[in-house]
This record gives sequence, structure tokens and C-alpha cells, in this order.
Amino acid sequence: MTFRRLVASDFAAIRDRDPAARGRIETALTYPGLHAIVAHRIAHRLWKANWKFAARLLSYLARAATGIDIHPGAKIAAGFFIDHGAGVVIGETAEVGRDVTLYHGVTLGGVSWSPGKRHPTLEDGVMVGAGAKILGPITVRAGARVGANSVVVEEVPAETTVVGIPARIVQTDRPLNQTYRVDLNHHLIPDPVGRALAQMTDRIAFLEARLAARDRTGAALDRSAPTTKPDGCSVHQDRRPH
Repeated sequence: MTFRRLVASDFAAIRDRDPAARGRIETALTYPGLHAIVAHRIAHRLWKANWKFAARLLSYLARAATGIDIHPGAKIAAGFFIDHGAGVVIGETAEVGRDVTLYHGVTLGGVSWSPGKRHPTLEDGVMVGAGAKILGPITVRAGARVGANSVVVEEVPAETTVVGIPARIVQTDRPLNQTYRVDLNHHLIPDPVGRALAQMTDRIAFLEARLAARDRTGAALDRSAPTTKPDGCSVHQDRRPH
């Protein structure tokens, strides 16, 4: 795909996915995520042409201007959108598929100093919530969602939602009839720990109620239990007050 078409797809992604995007001129001039990805697409071409210093310098200047750090070696497909953008970091060997959305504070980082593939791969249609960290040469499969502030260190299956530290699968399908333009609820995700605690609380309350009922039944049986006289005859004790 040509440079012009790539930039046009990034611009269209903002218009499609951000309800706050109004006029075309305002979008072009005031979205740091757009400025960062345009600069990266130039820097990436310089990087591939072995103009390493020029690529790194352009990447540094873009970071200073936008607060978004994208290594010129990273591979990013069309339709990329960084919402707000501040604090986003994308490492050298990261690979990002088509129509991916990142929120502010996202890191696509490495966990090794060894050469080779060190950073994650995000397939088409992935959404990564604010502050999430995806670390190592793992793959987030197509259509997956990463909850805000999650730390992902293992592969994420397609069309699932993960959340937590480390991230765990909490949803295995995406809600129906939901488009990118309204799919912004990256904070409205299930809490598996809270759900487990709630279930334990309900179970404890149920067991306490059963024990209380058993104690009441046992006390009633004790009050009505017969006693035995020395001659072996049983008599019923009437414990009612006279």
C-alpha cells in the first residue's frame, strides 16, 4: 500500500472510531496519534532503506512533539488509531495488524535483550485499553480486547477479552451489533476476582443460615426430649413455666 493510502486509512480510522472527531481540518491538526503515525510511516521507510540515523532522529522528534514513542523498525498496518496517545510505547520488533486501536499509556514492550523478535504481535481488529502492557514476543489474535491496565504476558485467543495482572480471559465473545464507533467501553469488563469473592460471600451466608437453622432445630429437640425414671419408665419433661 502506498504512503498516501496508508495515511488516508489512519485519518479515516479517527473519523470512524472517535465520536469527538469533528471537522477534517481539526482532526488533521489536533490529533497527536495521527501526527505520530504519519511520522512513523516516514521513519519506517527510512529504516528499511538503511537510513537508520535519520529514522531514529525523526522518531525522536515525533516523540518530543507528541509524547508517543514508536520505534521506526515497528511494522504497523493500515487503519491504526491511537486515542489521546500520551505515553504510548511501541518497540522495534512489534507488529500491528489492520484496524488496531490503542488508548493512552499502552506499551508494546520486550522482556529480553537478546536480538530477534522481542515485542508483541497484534493481529487485525485488536483493541488495547488505557495503560495496558503487552510484553514479549507473544501474539494477540484478531478481534481480541485487552482491558485497561492489564499486563499481558501470554498469547490471547481471537475474539476474547482479557483483564488483570497477569491478564486472564474473562469473556470469550464480543457483544453483538457493536461497531468500532461505540466500542469504547474498555473499562466495562468483568472482574473475575470480585465475582469469585461475591460467590464465596453468598456461599458463606447460605452455610451460616443452615447452621443457624440446625441449631434452632437441635435446641427444640432438646427441650422436648423424654427423660428416664429409675424404674426404666420414660416420662416427658414439661419445661414450660407454671
